[in-house]
Amino acid sequence: MKEPKVQVGILSEPQIEFILLNPYHINGEEVSGKQVVTYDNGHILWQGHSYDELLFEPLHEESDAFELLDVTIGINFHWERKENQRFIGALKIIVENKKLTGINVIHVENYLTSVISSEMSATASLELLKAHAVISRSWLLAGLSLPHSKNREESSTTSEEAPAPLSSASLSTQKAENEIMIRWYERDTHIHFDVCADDHCQRYQGITRSSTEIVKQAISTTRGQVLMSEGIICDARFSKCCGGAFEEFQYCWEDIKHPYLSKQRDSKAVTHLPDLRIEAEAERWIRTSPEAFCNTKDKKVLSQVLNNYDQETTDFYRWKVEYRQKELSELILKRSGIDYGQILDLVPVERGTSGRLVKLKIIGTKRTVTIGKELEIRRTLSTSHLYSSAFIIDKADTINGIPERFILTGAGWGHGVGLCQIGAAVMGEQGYTYDTILLHYYIGATIDKLY
Repeated sequence: MKEPKVQVGILSEPQIEFILLNPYHINGEEVSGKQVVTYDNGHILWQGHSYDELLFEPLHEESDAFELLDVTIGINFHWERKENQRFIGALKIIVENKKLTGINVIHVENYLTSVISSEMSATASLELLKAHAVISRSWLLAGLSLPHSKNREESSTTSEEAPAPLSSASLSTQKAENEIMIRWYERDTHIHFDVCADDHCQRYQGITRSSTEIVKQAISTTRGQVLMSEGIICDARFSKCCGGAFEEFQYCWEDIKHPYLSKQRDSKAVTHLPDLRIEAEAERWIRTSPEAFCNTKDKKVLSQVLNNYDQETTDFYRWKVEYRQKELSELILKRSGIDYGQILDLVPVERGTSGRLVKLKIIGTKRTVTIGKELEIRRTLSTSHLYSSAFIIDKADTINGIPERFILTGAGWGHGVGLCQIGAAVMGEQGYTYDTILLHYYIGATIDKLY
C-alpha cells in the first residue's frame, strides 16, 4: 500500500489567523503572508468573500510551511497555554459547530516526525524514539480505513489522557440510581478530520518542536512498521507512567479485552504482580515504592520523555494530594455540578489491574453517588486532573463524624494502559532494543511492515 495522508484538526475558533510562510495555491491562485479567516453566519469570510471551505495547498509538500497563531495546547490540563505553531503540508479551513476549524493535511510519516517531537524530547534515545514511532503509527493507522485495521465502529478507541474540551459532546453520561459512569467517546467523534492535535488523540505541534536527525532516523528506520495482534493493527495506547503495573483497556474505556493490553509488572527483574483489584493489595502497593522501570528520578532519563511543561511535574511514580473539607466539597461541586454537601467519605468500589480506581463512591451529607471511570474520577477530584486514579484515601481531624482533611496517596501518571513512556525511556537507557521494549508493553503482539 502507499503511504496515506492524515487530516489533523489543530484548532477551532471564531477567527483564525495564520501566516503562509511560502507561496500556497488556492483556487488557482498563489497567496502568501498573513491571512485572517472569520466565521460569518455559517460560512468562512476571507478577503471580503464568503466560502464554505478553503484549502491552501503547498507548492512543495515536504518543505513549504504555514504558521497558526494562538493555538491552545494542553486543553483542560494544569499546563494549558497558547502558542504559535508551524506546520508543513496543506491547510484546510472548514465550518464546524458555529466556529472555524483549521486542519493540517499531511503525509503520515511527516505527521509522525512531529508527534514524536511533540510527545517526547527530541533528545531521547534512538531505541525509545523508534518504539514510539511504531506505537504512534499503529494508533493512527488503526483508526483509518485501511486494510488490516478494525472497522471504526468496532474499534471505538481513545488515546493518552483527556478528550478536549471536556464539556463538549465527547462524553455521555450513563446514569443508574446513585451512579454516574462517564463513557468517553473516542476519536471517531471527530467527524470532519481523522485526529485532533491535543492529548485526546496524540500531541501534534507541527514543526514547532524542533526535530533532530535522531528523530528523523527513528521514523525512517521504522517506516511503515506497526504492531499487530490477531490480524489487526493494535490500538497502541500509552501514558506517562504506569506506576509499576499495567492497566487493562476495559477498566478505562469500553468493556473490551485486548489480549496485547494485559496486566503485567513494569519490570523484567521482578515479575510477580499482586492482584491490585483487591483493596488491601492495592493499598500495600500504593503506599510502597516497588521496583519497576518507571520508578526513577534520573533527570537525564526524564528529560528524554518530558518536554519543558511536563517537567513542571516532579513526583509521579508516587504522589500525594491533600484537601481541606471546604476545599474538597467546593471542588467536587464545581467539577461535577452535584451538591454533595460536606464530604463524609471517598470509598473505593472497584479497581483495575494496576490499582487504578474504576468506580469511586462519594458520600456526602446531602447525597451519595458512585462515579467512574478513571478519567472522570481524576477530573472530579482536581482543578485539572489528578495524575492517576490509582490512589488510596486517608481521613484526618474528624469532628462530629465529618473529616476536616482528606489525603490522597497515589501512583503513576495517566491511565497506565500500553506503553509506559518513562519505563520505556529507562529500558532504552539500559540497552534494550525498540522491539524488546514494544513487546514488553504490548504482550504477544508482532511488528509488521505495512508499506
